[in-house]
Amino acid sequence: MIVLDFSQFLSGPYAGLRLADLGARVIKIEKNDSGDICRSLYISNLELDGDSTLFHSINRNKESFSANLKNEDDYHAVAELVKKADVVIQNYRPGVIEKLGFSYEEVKKLNPNIIYGSISGYGSDGPLIEKPGQDLLVQSFTGIPWSITSDRKKPTPYGLAIADMITGAHLAEGILASLVRGTITGKGAKVEVSLLESTLDLMQEIFRNVLQDYKKNYVLAPAPKGIYETKDGFIALEAESVPKLGKIMNCPKLMTFEERTSWVDFKDQIKQILQGHFVQKSSNDLINILEREGISCAEVFNWKQLIEHEGFQILEMVQNVYRSNGTKLTTLRCPIRIDGERFLSSIGSPKVGEHNESIRREFNF
Repeated sequence: MIVLDFSQFLSGPYAGLRLADLGARVIKIEKNDSGDICRSLYISNLELDGDSTLFHSINRNKESFSANLKNEDDYHAVAELVKKADVVIQNYRPGVIEKLGFSYEEVKKLNPNIIYGSISGYGSDGPLIEKPGQDLLVQSFTGIPWSITSDRKKPTPYGLAIADMITGAHLAEGILASLVRGTITGKGAKVEVSLLESTLDLMQEIFRNVLQDYKKNYVLAPAPKGIYETKDGFIALEAESVPKLGKIMNCPKLMTFEERTSWVDFKDQIKQILQGHFVQKSSNDLINILEREGISCAEVFNWKQLIEHEGFQILEMVQNVYRSNGTKLTTLRCPIRIDGERFLSSIGSPKVGEHNESIRREFNF
């Protein structure tokens, strides 16, 4: 299966990465010289072989064909690739892909059976279509930052690009479903996802209540669920009976909160009482005490603790990938297993236009 990936940044390339991990041949269509903007998108001060490590991690296991789509010869070369492709992915701002001549309608003329995956920020119509489709902005629009902060005074966004990543996953899901349908009907499809809709889908737990009464501020984590400081670190506590915790911790005050509604109404007070007890003991001691009584809890790890833990190491999630010049990146593998098989590939991300000549020879243009 050949996937032509016109997309940039994170959401579209992540969809392409997942398809590549599952066996697709993914060819990035990039601008001459500069390529995917993600090459210069830095989330840290780390750079590898001239490109950001973010680009390396999201664009491994792909080929690169660079072109100036406003140039007639380059346009026709890419059009020939479209004719051979099974899937096209794009996430340009509204109107851009149309100007470049590779809208769904134009691509369908070249390849009637194409599966065309399209990502937008806020959908294909409405008052937000011109707004930049960026992860932080979408998180903010959906109100997610209010679900993270504990004091409801300062909204805090996720430190991960959750809108981009889930949208890419949804696009891959829609493409795979369309490919299955195509084997039955012989028809292509246009698959559309947006950062806004995909992020809203992540919020099922919140919206089950919000849709009943959107004017009310719902408590997402009634006591005792939350993260607590200990003598030497932090632990996380799942939803549990407050009186039961009171008995375990030898705290009569907690045992008075017998009604479940009080765990919401007096959430802050309950957590403050618990915090006073937890901070006197080490994380390990608390884990042992709580788990012995059947309480769901975990230590809050830092990256070093995570990577050195047997539970992480046994997953074999880490793999090394290499560019054609030998540059190595240590990164994560595909998280999916099929019939027990882990999907690994040592192929690193491509240089801009690295595969132009080999692709031109292969497809005779």
